[in-house]
Amino acid sequence: MFLRWLLDYVVKTGRLTVVDANGKTWTVGDGGPPGVTLTLRDAKIGRAIAFNPHLKFGEAYMEGRLDITEGDVWDLMDLLGRNVGTGYGTPLAAAIARARRLYRRVLQHNPIGRARDNVAHHYDLDGGLYDLFLDPDRQYSCAYFETPDTSLDEAQLAKKRHIAAKLRLEPGNRVLDIGSGWGGLGLYLAQMEEVDVTGVTLSEEQHTLSSARALHQGLDGRVRFRLEDYRHLDPAFDRIVSVGMFEHVGVGHYQEYFDQVARLLDEAGVALIHSIGRIDGPGTTNPWIAKYIFPGGYIPALSEVLPAIEKAGLFVTDIEILRLHYADTLRHWRERFTANRDRAKEIYDERFCRMWEFYLAASESSFRHMGFMVFQVQLTRKVDALPMTRSYMTEAETTLHRREETLQSTGRSKLRA
Repeated sequence: MFLRWLLDYVVKTGRLTVVDANGKTWTVGDGGPPGVTLTLRDAKIGRAIAFNPHLKFGEAYMEGRLDITEGDVWDLMDLLGRNVGTGYGTPLAAAIARARRLYRRVLQHNPIGRARDNVAHHYDLDGGLYDLFLDPDRQYSCAYFETPDTSLDEAQLAKKRHIAAKLRLEPGNRVLDIGSGWGGLGLYLAQMEEVDVTGVTLSEEQHTLSSARALHQGLDGRVRFRLEDYRHLDPAFDRIVSVGMFEHVGVGHYQEYFDQVARLLDEAGVALIHSIGRIDGPGTTNPWIAKYIFPGGYIPALSEVLPAIEKAGLFVTDIEILRLHYADTLRHWRERFTANRDRAKEIYDERFCRMWEFYLAASESSFRHMGFMVFQVQLTRKVDALPMTRSYMTEAETTLHRREETLQSTGRSKLRA
């Protein structure tokens, strides 16, 4: 009864049919597409979902207590996302979210030791898993789709090019990559420009692979990756870039983060911060995501980020919002994971596969329907550190694109190695 009330309250468009544990069937919505059917495998799960849907829906799917017998997990997340939008779905869910916000600084408290543990929870998974759905360069962040038919591999290369253009690199620049992942961006910058790159990560798996890649590509003289927290670094760098790391900082550490960026950045330097954001103001982390996917993580609103930047004495010289680029990135990841699901099950198990499917589908729905986006904020310490117009970015992207084509034509490119 409680679950039926919940879904009837939420689902106004589309059709959602539920078959309960006793075989009783009921439908909510206006009957239009998309159509999804859920089958509940035990009598208790409906009540659990009704009273805590943001946690229990995902857990029920992971544990096989809820099956999708018409459509798939993406169809379900798409249907719910279209109906919920940027809200919370029900007054009870909104009240739970407000309560969680009261102690979110505790949930997102990420001192150095805890930050390392949180990173390991997600990024130190078996490396073979990421090969099943990422591009060959293992770019695990929002791609940049220049055209609707751009492939994932091309879009990830375009993302690196887009970021490099905004950094306005010059020969000899000392570049810091905070949260350097598997090394793809740092290696790209070193290959395309005569710069010296230091990347830092807290993931042992990422550090091992990125260091091996630098050695394999013959770039270890100009690119080094360190297993170190950015808070331990000493100045100064001419350029600082951070892609997909800021989401792990935690709202209570924003001032600490930007104070450190300001301290590490040379007086004439440029920084570029690329992060997922939310368009509807400060919020909380979905409890299922916080428990199973990104402990300690939080998607910020720009209204929470900009005050910390201002207090750190940095100038915001450019902000770009990438709206549906991450939705399309996640669609590619979801489709690739689905195609390789059997191999993922061999690495882990059925429960893990269902968890990962739910994560990718729910994330895509968040970007398509629920107010998530990506922002790129460019920062300097001097007001005149960059040209007065953005034309230099376009010119740099054109130059980099030509350089990529030349390297590829001569067989010297390792941009996707």
